[in-house]
Amino acid sequence: MEAVLYLEDGKMFYGEGFGAEGTAVGEVVFNTAMTGYQEVITDPSYKGQMVTMTYPHIGNYGMNHEDVESTKPQIEALIVRELCTVPSNYRSEENLDHYLKRFSVQGIHQIDTRELTRHIRERGSMMGVLSTEGLTIAELSRRIEESPKIVGRDLVQFVTQRKQEKWQTDIQPSWYYNSIRPVGHKRFQVVAYDFGIKQNICRLMYSFGMDIRVVPASTMAEEIREMKPDGIFLSNGPGDPEGIAYVIENVRKLRDDYPIFGICLGNQIISLAFGIKTYKMKFGHHGSNHPVMCLKTGEIEITAQNHNFAVDAGQLDRAGLAVTHRNLNDGTVEGIAHQELPIFAVQYHPEASPGPHDSLYLFKQFYTMMAGQEQS
Repeated sequence: MEAVLYLEDGKMFYGEGFGAEGTAVGEVVFNTAMTGYQEVITDPSYKGQMVTMTYPHIGNYGMNHEDVESTKPQIEALIVRELCTVPSNYRSEENLDHYLKRFSVQGIHQIDTRELTRHIRERGSMMGVLSTEGLTIAELSRRIEESPKIVGRDLVQFVTQRKQEKWQTDIQPSWYYNSIRPVGHKRFQVVAYDFGIKQNICRLMYSFGMDIRVVPASTMAEEIREMKPDGIFLSNGPGDPEGIAYVIENVRKLRDDYPIFGICLGNQIISLAFGIKTYKMKFGHHGSNHPVMCLKTGEIEITAQNHNFAVDAGQLDRAGLAVTHRNLNDGTVEGIAHQELPIFAVQYHPEASPGPHDSLYLFKQFYTMMAGQEQS
C-alpha cells in the first residue's frame, strides 16, 4: 500500500502505508522516546497531531490492553522508519498494524524519519497530510488548507468524557508501582477535570490514597463546589490552552478555595487563570528523556513530556506564582507553584515515570497539601 506524507511547506515523503487506508490531516511532531509507542498512540494529549517516532524500529513488542492511556488511539496518524509486524513479548496481544486498522488510523513507514525530524527542528512543527488514496499535490494541499490549525482551537472537546464518574479500578499486580501505599490513613476526595486524562494519572492518585471523581471539561465551578472535594486536579490534554476559555474561567472561580494540582495542560490552565500568557513553541517537547531541575532541591529528574505550548516565565511573579522546575535543554518553565495558595503544577508527565520514580513525589505532595489544608 503506497502512501505519501505531504507537509504544508511542500516537503514530501513517499513510503508504505500500514494501519487503515485513507487520508489523515494533523500537525506533524516528533517523539524521541525509544519505547512507549503504545502510551503515545493512546495519549489524548496527541489529539490533532501526527506523531513521528524517531526510534527506527516500532511495533516490536506489540500492543496490550493494560498499558493504554485511553480506550482508543488518539493520534491522527503514525509515522515510523520501520514497522515490526511480528512482535516478540509475552504480554503482546495484537500487532501494531492490526491495532491501527481496527480503529481506522493511518500510518506510514519506510521513510527517512531522521530527515523528517531535522526538517521539523529547522522549520518548526507544521500541518501535514498522510494519504494512501493517490491524491494529487493540489488535492493534498487543499486538504491542509481546509483543516483547522492548532492555535486557538479547542481540541479538549474531542477527548473529554461526557459525564462524570467515580474512577474505580483495583490495583493490578502487573503495575510496576503496585507496592505503593497510601500516604496517610484518610482517603481524600479529588475532583479531576478531564481534558484528556491519562489512565496512569488516575492509577497513581488512587494508589497514593486519593479517590477520584472524573468530570467533563465543561463542568461548571458551582457543580464542583457541590461535590465538596478535598482537592482539584487539572489533567493533561491536547492543543492550545487559550482555546478553552470556559475551562480557564471555571478554574479562576475555584483557585482561591481548594488545593489544586495540574499536569501538562493543567499547568498552562493554572497560569492562564492567574492572567499569565502562554506561547507556542517551535517544535515542542515530545519524548521520555527530558532533564528537568527541581529548583528547590537542585535534583535532576528525567521526565516524559508532550506539549507544544509553554508558560511565559517573565510574568509569573506579578501573579504570585514562582517557577519550581526548569527544563535543562532550553530553560523553559516545567513547574510552578503559588507563593501563598495551595496550588502547584508541572509541565511534564510524572505518571509516565521514565526515571522511573524521579517524579512520584509530586503525588505525595498533593496528598500532603490536602492534609495540611484539612488541619488549618
